[in-house]
Amino acid sequence: DVQLQASGGGLVQAGGSLRLSCVGSGFNFDDSAVGWFRQAPGKEREGVSCISSHDGSTTYTDSVKARSTIQRDNAKNTVYLQMNTLKPEDTAVYYCVAAPFTHAQALCFMSDLVSHWGLGTLVTVSS
Repeated sequence: DVQLQASGGGLVQAGGSLRLSCVGSGFNFDDSAVGWFRQAPGKEREGVSCISSHDGSTTYTDSVKARSTIQRDNAKNTVYLQMNTLKPEDTAVYYCVAAPFTHAQALCFMSDLVSHWGLGTLVTVSS
């Protein structure tokens, strides 16, 4: 079975940092673009950051670009999202996603391309 197990969410004060992790299994992680979507209460789901499979190219939504870093470790089938200087508007459920043979930009901007969704991890940023 395909699984995307996310962890690292929680409650953090504004200005703090979090590192989200996601371990994939049951599919070819090495050949998949992976990343993160989020959905805040009352808002549409949006792509936050994605990373391509072989060339490691990355993409970020504008609101997090200057304060986030996405990385992947194919040996561990894991993708990480480091988020710094967190803001209350970052409060959302964060979902790990994956899609084989897809570029990071395409994955993050077209949710229809997502092949696999994780269950999500809640990030709450208090002001």
